[in-house]
Amino acid sequence: MTVTIAEEFLLLAYRDDKGTPLIDSTRLDSALAGALLAELAVAGRLELSDKKVTVTDPSPLGDAELDATLSRIASETKARKPAWWVQRLKTSKLRNRLLTNLAGSGVLTEERSRALGIFPVTRWPEAHPGVEADVRERAGAVLKGATPDARTAVLIAITHAAKLDRKVFPEADKRRIKEISEGAWTADAVAKTIAAINAATMAAISAATTAAASSSSGGG
Repeated sequence: MTVTIAEEFLLLAYRDDKGTPLIDSTRLDSALAGALLAELAVAGRLELSDKKVTVTDPSPLGDAELDATLSRIASETKARKPAWWVQRLKTSKLRNRLLTNLAGSGVLTEERSRALGIFPVTRWPEAHPGVEADVRERAGAVLKGATPDARTAVLIAITHAAKLDRKVFPEADKRRIKEISEGAWTADAVAKTIAAINAATMAAISAATTAAASSSSGGG
């Protein structure tokens, strides 16, 4: 089955058995926003113009989430920088829609319960391990030296931006991860767009993490 880069990221970011995330929601949601934008760039729908995101081809790709994002960018009256779009797109609603879609496709299972009998909790354990296994096999080959296709390079770069790489690829060479994350594995215009999106994603994660730490410290 076909899954998006954002969905591939989610499969890596959630524990197979418990269905709980390996990283906090701030990093998850920012990474998903960046993954959507990067996939649209890989698909030739977006590029940078004067450091701002512009739509080069408004035709739909056939995926509801990607097409809705593309339409939203196309309808914006003013060109915006990647950082602006990452901030606008990163929501828990996006994450839940993607998780629900994976459950609807039979890849995950949606399990609802209540913590302490009061607070609603949803877990997403794996139902069809073959999809994530394919993702890990493809990424693993690249991390061991194979030349990456653009989508795999983006996935590894987003995983690195979210600081998930050491959890899901613990044996991978850090230098190789950095090389892939910073490399130009596609046409120059697309590579520049993806690099800007990755930088915006990392900046959003860093800013949110710093703010959370400051808030926690202030509350102590």
